[in-house]
Amino acid sequence: MKYLMLIYGNEEIWGSLPDGDLATLIGEVDAFTGALRASGELVDVQGLETHPRSVRIVADTPVVTDGPYLEAKEYVGSYFVVDVRDEQRALEIARAYPGLRFGTASGGLEIWPLMTGPDH
Repeated sequence: MKYLMLIYGNEEIWGSLPDGDLATLIGEVDAFTGALRASGELVDVQGLETHPRSVRIVADTPVVTDGPYLEAKEYVGSYFVVDVRDEQRALEIARAYPGLRFGTASGGLEIWPLMTGPDH
């Protein structure tokens, strides 16, 4: 099964980390994704640019606005996709994500099963 892992962050918190702590975290995330790549479970991993757009219908017309598009301090900063044997393994991977150690104030991670196969 394939799962999309959306990584949420709070720019104020990430921006306030001392350079050494941020470098350590980046190294830990690189090691984390390297281990998933080595196991064959990593399908894709990308950071996202900070200029999202939102398209919504207003008075029956699609309207494009600048992001962030939600009233929240957290935003999706990156994602990765894994292909694993079952949901339990996906949850295990999500729990091990290094950025979670900063607690709920820094964001979180969402796990989305991807539709795959001939029926989707």
